[in-house]
Amino acid sequence: MSLLPIVYEDGEAIVIDKPAGLPIDPPRNGGTSLANYLESLKLGFQRPPTAVHRLDTDTSGCLLMARNPKALKRFAKAFEERQVEKVYVGILAGTVAEDEGEIALSLSKVSTKEAGWRMIAARKGKPSLTRWRKLAEQDGQTLIEFRPETGRTHQIRIHALAGLGAPLLGDPVYGNGKGAPRTMLHALSLKVEREGKPAIEAHAPLPADFARLGFALREGDG
Repeated sequence: MSLLPIVYEDGEAIVIDKPAGLPIDPPRNGGTSLANYLESLKLGFQRPPTAVHRLDTDTSGCLLMARNPKALKRFAKAFEERQVEKVYVGILAGTVAEDEGEIALSLSKVSTKEAGWRMIAARKGKPSLTRWRKLAEQDGQTLIEFRPETGRTHQIRIHALAGLGAPLLGDPVYGNGKGAPRTMLHALSLKVEREGKPAIEAHAPLPADFARLGFALREGDG
């Protein structure tokens, strides 16, 4: 099993470029997950690193991992207190008239026997905020930069649909799952400030499946 791409590494942190299709947790029906790579990510340390946050199985890009319990606690607190700068890029299955803006919605989880669970915009839900910017448009699809200020489950996916009026391309839950083999969302970069140390700054290159759909990043994007 080949090593996952590492885009940042120091004594207390590793940031990997998680491939699309790799789940964080072992699937119930078996199969490969991040757990299969943990030993190879020790890189000389005694213990394997621990994922600090979540990325959906389909989402590629920057995943921060802590190399010891103290670092895990500090990094988790930084996420909880919104001290982490996160930048995502996604392809909308549609177009938007505006060039930039922000989406503020209260989100709730709903579940049905037929469709399973999903997030919806609901007054009684938890507040969520995403700032966004249009990067490119082609063939009725739009490349969007997302900067989530909060970290709700499926936040960008439901914000695309409910806030921008179009789901992410390939999203089987909030869209029709067509147009791409996966939900087209990529965690492009993250930055975590640290007291007394340089900030963790990581960038994961745009995956090839974005390029195959005709999208690329220009200098200054992200």
